[in-house]
Amino acid sequence: MAISAAEVENTRVLPRALAGATVLQVVTSMRDGAEARTAVNIARALVHAGARAIVAAGDGAQVGDLQSFGGEWIELSSATFNPLKLRRNADRLEGILTEAHVDIVHAKNAGAAWSALVAKGNSEVRLVTDLPDLPRQRMRLAAFYLGGLSRGDRIITRSQFNAMPMVKRYSIPPERLTVIPRSIDTAAFNPAAVHPDRVAALRQSWGIPSRVRIVLSPGRVSPGNGQITLVHAAQMLQQSGMRGVTFVIAGDDRRHRSYARSIMKQAQAENIDTLFRIVGHVADLPAAYAASDIVVVPCNEPPIYGQAVAEAQAMARPVIASSVGPIPENMAAPPRMAEDVRTGWLVPPGDATEFARAIAIALGLDANEYRAFAARSRQFAEYMFAPGRVALATLEVYSSLLEAEP
Repeated sequence: MAISAAEVENTRVLPRALAGATVLQVVTSMRDGAEARTAVNIARALVHAGARAIVAAGDGAQVGDLQSFGGEWIELSSATFNPLKLRRNADRLEGILTEAHVDIVHAKNAGAAWSALVAKGNSEVRLVTDLPDLPRQRMRLAAFYLGGLSRGDRIITRSQFNAMPMVKRYSIPPERLTVIPRSIDTAAFNPAAVHPDRVAALRQSWGIPSRVRIVLSPGRVSPGNGQITLVHAAQMLQQSGMRGVTFVIAGDDRRHRSYARSIMKQAQAENIDTLFRIVGHVADLPAAYAASDIVVVPCNEPPIYGQAVAEAQAMARPVIASSVGPIPENMAAPPRMAEDVRTGWLVPPGDATEFARAIAIALGLDANEYRAFAARSRQFAEYMFAPGRVALATLEVYSSLLEAEP
């Protein structure tokens, strides 16, 4: 999911204030994961803008990628709440801030934030922090330890919804908070990148004929993800005349096997079990989305990311999702967005009648309407979730701090 210099250059012209600046990101590890890849993408954009990009983190596979374009790596283990280690890290960071003439330090975990606060002291170094991707309950329980993150000059969160416990506890003013969604690999999740053979292989493995349309529900099979709502919705749709449609539930069902069985038992009781496939974990998710006609995310509980909604739109598929947690922030639908930019439908969680209504509307789109939906969905996903966009949105946060200096 790395971004290229060309992608950065073509997205927008960066503020001049970044040229000559030094930005230090403090990350848990450079192992191949979302945090490390995001840090590398931000560093790449910084270097392209004429800034010096340093990442302090544990060792990992992403170090080579960082150094390949001129980024710098300093080994530092920041994921700790041990007071002695926090103090040692603060001393180490203080030396780095001074020697490298750092203008902005971006602390991406709570331990890094506490150490950075001590290291920068009363200096003019600006602090950016990231709120963690945690369920709201865990955010509340860990609020004391996360307090350092609330003291950034700018605070980045993946969603307003997930930030609320910290905002309320620490009275964080709105002007210090910036929402930047978690990125997805929009190069892999791209309908143009999925060969038809991959789609045909999946449909065959699921036992679905080529002319049957697919309503896909991706994500772990669990009560919190609400897949049983689709059984009730499908029963209503069949009664109203729906034909030639199969519901595919694609996600790991090993942890909640009894719930997966209850879905099929309910489908059998409604005499619609032939309309459903529970296919377990799917390794080739882009092909699964490409095989579908519409995507349904019927969560009963707030997800942390709402990533399936982002992926579905990147794959140019209309999406129907529960209006819970961060999901409404990650799709274009009324009332947050105007009708003419709609990429899907938001439905009250557990409301089978409304899910059935939205599915019927989506399945009833004619060819031109469907193409328009697909184009809007892909465009929205590229704007919101592409790694290059996320990196540049972060650089805009840095620029706002530099421009605010006297």
